[in-house]
Amino acid sequence: MSAEKVSALFGSKGQTEVNRCVAEFHARRPVLVAGGGETLLALPVEGLDAQRLAEFTALCAPAMPRLVVTARRAHAMGLPIIAPAELQLSAGANFAAIVALVADANATHSGEAKPARAAAAAAVELAKLSQGLPAVLVAEVAPSLAAKHNIVTVDASAVVHFGDEMIRTLTIASKAYVPLDSGRRARFVIFRDAMGGSQTAIIVGKPDLSKPVLVRLHSACLTGDVFGSRRCDCGDQLNLAIKRIEDVGGGIVLYLAQEGRGLGLANKMRTYQMQDDGLDTVDANTTLGFDDDERDYGVAARMLQLLDCPRVVLLTNNPHKLDGLAEYGIEIVSRMPIEAPVNPDNRRYLTAKAARAGHRLNHLEASMADSSDADVASLAP
Repeated sequence: MSAEKVSALFGSKGQTEVNRCVAEFHARRPVLVAGGGETLLALPVEGLDAQRLAEFTALCAPAMPRLVVTARRAHAMGLPIIAPAELQLSAGANFAAIVALVADANATHSGEAKPARAAAAAAVELAKLSQGLPAVLVAEVAPSLAAKHNIVTVDASAVVHFGDEMIRTLTIASKAYVPLDSGRRARFVIFRDAMGGSQTAIIVGKPDLSKPVLVRLHSACLTGDVFGSRRCDCGDQLNLAIKRIEDVGGGIVLYLAQEGRGLGLANKMRTYQMQDDGLDTVDANTTLGFDDDERDYGVAARMLQLLDCPRVVLLTNNPHKLDGLAEYGIEIVSRMPIEAPVNPDNRRYLTAKAARAGHRLNHLEASMADSSDADVASLAP
């Protein structure tokens, strides 16, 4: 069998390694990460309990496990480090104390902390790719440990390039027509990548692809899109986008698997709890160890390219979406705002998006002014 055929069946070595490591992290198993002159055994903090911690510590002996967190999490704990950080754990630290260092909004660390090297930084990126807590336990071990325990191994450089490789593997898997609630038919186009991830394009009506097409990039939101949560404006924006597209005769909704601005559903719920405890949506994300927005719009750009739609009018209030698409070669002809209703449950969330994330929400200012006028009127004799 030729090398080309083997490559077509198995993909690149690095791509295969990362795929397998992410699957191992989903199953909460450790992996070996090599890079920068070190080989680290890495265990995700997601799902950590007393037994797993004890067995991992025994497997790493005589080395002592260290905790690796993102630069955002290090900053949240008051550490003067602007890169992923390795934290020395106190002797006998139990699993609850370790999880608190990763997920407690008020956690601090007084022990030794140093910038993580390539292998440790790649390990925490694997945790992000698995959509678990963005932290890992690591210890330097002999490379021979992999064969002894059948541990999956990955090179740190493969993790760095993995996202771009996945975008290039995107293909159309299937398509079919679906009647919408309005009675108009839409064509659902399903995309798959080499990791098995799915993205969806909903082509509403008959957009003229020779002209700029009205497009909405919509990140999946289970709570808002499906259950009508009033905590965000996602479901309202999706419905408004479809209605706007129908009104102009056709357009495209890209429904992207980027729950919680790319954090994943479990982490989104963790940030919701932090918001209930007083943080806004931006601080909740960064305190947990993520960027305020983890989304990458390369996959959306690739979907549009595969649909032969290189020029768009973007339905969005988020200027970062314009920059993200343009970076990958999509021509943004203009932007059209999409102003969802403001209510008492989403006002704080929308205010944070406008004030701190740069979203253009002119209707929010008008709503706040109307609310203030009503408050004054209610106090009048």
